[in-house]
Amino acid sequence: MYAITGATGNTGSVIATKLLARGENVRVIGRDASRLERFVQKGAEAFFADVTDAAALTKAFTGAKAVYAMIPPNVAAPDVSSYQERVSDALVTAITNAGVGHAVVLSSVGADKPEKTGPVVGLHNLEQKLSSVAGLNALYIRVGYFMENLLPQIAVIQNFGVLGGPLRGDLPVAMIAARDIGERAADELLRLSFIGKQARELLGQRDLTYREVASVIGKAIGKPSLTYSQFQPQLIKPALLQSGMSSSMADLILEMSEALNSGYMAPLELRSGQNTTSTPIEAFVAEEFVPRLTGKAAGS
Repeated sequence: MYAITGATGNTGSVIATKLLARGENVRVIGRDASRLERFVQKGAEAFFADVTDAAALTKAFTGAKAVYAMIPPNVAAPDVSSYQERVSDALVTAITNAGVGHAVVLSSVGADKPEKTGPVVGLHNLEQKLSSVAGLNALYIRVGYFMENLLPQIAVIQNFGVLGGPLRGDLPVAMIAARDIGERAADELLRLSFIGKQARELLGQRDLTYREVASVIGKAIGKPSLTYSQFQPQLIKPALLQSGMSSSMADLILEMSEALNSGYMAPLELRSGQNTTSTPIEAFVAEEFVPRLTGKAAGS
């Protein structure tokens, strides 16, 4: 049996779906019964637990031959770093007490750094804590910049007619679709060939600058002159707060952006066939970005 945290999220849902399609026994973990129901209909066992509850997670992990472990985002948390530490403590306690032998862990490029990488510091700490668990085989998948992070640009385009954000427009970024992360994590769970504690990067189909992204989106929405503007932090934070982020999360996002802009936070591996995935930005824009943009436009 596999236990999947974040089963209703962008990566966990892909993992659960693939494992179920392969006929595996899957326990999907979450707090919302209605959102877990689609997996139950495919044969999964639903387990209701908060990711900060070590006792509940221990029960959820008991009997699992492998776990997919992640820190679900909580962008409205008053203290995001504290929330991350509570989740990682609960995950480590549960993995230890349940005697889990293998864990595939969602991490990030930059998790090699102990500070100044915004929310990625929490993933560094999760890796460090899991590395102290004797007998655990853990694979830390350090992923690039989620293409899904581009979706808030829909509002920016609609309000300002440009793409905009804190990153430099000429900064090459390893961008990856969440579905590719889920596919790779599911494959690793099915194989369980990793031994000890290992970190591997997953860098998407190719590196992209935001200027290149603007060009791709512009062509897809019939605005080929669409451009990208780097906004100053003092302009970005109010927009992040208005979107529902806490001040804590907004500050961490801006810290991570500075770490990327400066090169402090960057992949350690050279791009290779092993860490390159299949979904190009053009496919993501056509299949995920444009439908949301046109849907919002139709409903406005």
